[in-house]
Amino acid sequence: MSSAVTRPFDFRLALGAPLCAMALLLLLDPSGLDFYLAHLFYQPGQGFIGRHSFWLEDILHDRAKQALIAVGIMAIVGFALSLLHRGGRAWRRPLGYLVLSLALSTSIVTPLKAVTGMHCPWSLSEFGGTETFTPLLGERAPGEKAGRCWPGGHASAGFSLIALFFVLRDRYPRLARVALAIALGLGAVFSLGRMMQGAHFFSHNLWTLLLDWTICALNYRWLLYRSQPLTQATPGTALLNGGQA
Repeated sequence: MSSAVTRPFDFRLALGAPLCAMALLLLLDPSGLDFYLAHLFYQPGQGFIGRHSFWLEDILHDRAKQALIAVGIMAIVGFALSLLHRGGRAWRRPLGYLVLSLALSTSIVTPLKAVTGMHCPWSLSEFGGTETFTPLLGERAPGEKAGRCWPGGHASAGFSLIALFFVLRDRYPRLARVALAIALGLGAVFSLGRMMQGAHFFSHNLWTLLLDWTICALNYRWLLYRSQPLTQATPGTALLNGGQA
């Protein structure tokens, strides 16, 4: 499956755009939009409309997460088999990339939650909780209990599948676009579901998308991308060689 030469890819755009978006999120506090969207799913005196929803919690959260864990396990098994059998050599690097990208995209969430200490909407006083909202880079109030809600963990389960786009783009570009659409769609659905439950603000999930895309793109550059070799034959070179390419 691996190729000596990959299709051209603009890493300046692929990495520059999400990095610029991250910078804007840090400079322009998105809490106004976050609170506006959160209030759409909140009913005073009753809480968030999806807080106790069977479909959102048991199906869209628990079962969907288990299904995506199964995808990760299959990638690990496939990579292990490629190490044991010569016939799997062509798949070794793509599967290794997939395992690494899925692992980094999802495992980075827990330490970031611990470091940032941001609260979930359902914990805030504006939505029936007891905690005070603090922006991502804001100073926490003395004695305030730390939250664990940034970035969006469940969203990362969907957005981490962006890795499939990079695995497929060089040999199967159409299938790669389908994989990208599925990854973005799942991440968006998971994000919306958790927003309806009051578990995350919109910006929490947007950060997850930006981080996961950046991780997958960097790993692609490191593990799979092969730039165009200078010695590749061209029509002019073929003529100089007596018409033999």
